[in-house]
Amino acid sequence: MQENKRILSYTLTSVLALGVMSGCATQSNTAKAPESKPAVTTKATTPAAAAPVAAAQPATVPTQNYFLVFHENGRIYPIADAKNYLAFLDVDELIYTRTRVGAGPEGETIVYGIQKKEAEDLAKPSLAEQFYDGTMQVNGPFYGEVIRDGRFYVFGEWKDFKDYLDHKEVTFTFTEIGTGPKGETVIYALNKKTKDEGRPVALIEAFKQLHKIK
Repeated sequence: MQENKRILSYTLTSVLALGVMSGCATQSNTAKAPESKPAVTTKATTPAAAAPVAAAQPATVPTQNYFLVFHENGRIYPIADAKNYLAFLDVDELIYTRTRVGAGPEGETIVYGIQKKEAEDLAKPSLAEQFYDGTMQVNGPFYGEVIRDGRFYVFGEWKDFKDYLDHKEVTFTFTEIGTGPKGETVIYALNKKTKDEGRPVALIEAFKQLHKIK
């Protein structure tokens, strides 16, 4: 009898063990729910600040020059650049020229001082010719000189220069005696607008700088 109880107890224990094992197998075969992928977040990109644009610098307008020498040899020398003009005053010669015999107002020979680049195209009038013929348009800064009878006439405006060419005199002037590069008298041309401003400091300084006068 006791032996039958042992067999029965063993049988129950075996059945329970199989049940437990069977339950574990069932769990292990259950399909797992797919893991959700983390949401991808897009980070908004802020456009890089544009580099500051440098303000455009206004272009400097070059000063147009015109020099007219009434030479003691009876010729007239129109020159439109400072380098040739200063060289002419120094050595009394010009390297590149164009000559018109008898073309002056009283039959004088006109000798135009021209630049090297202008000499390469003789079909085109030089700047000096355009000034002398009155076809040059001056819309910006201007500086000019006339040498006549041993005096310098200095102009800071093209209109004043033209008035002198038309009338051979300057209505309003400021004169300095003995202040030229070789002790010449220098006459500065004024006009109705500048005559009441006193000594033309800027024009005098421009003359001194050109002729290297301290």
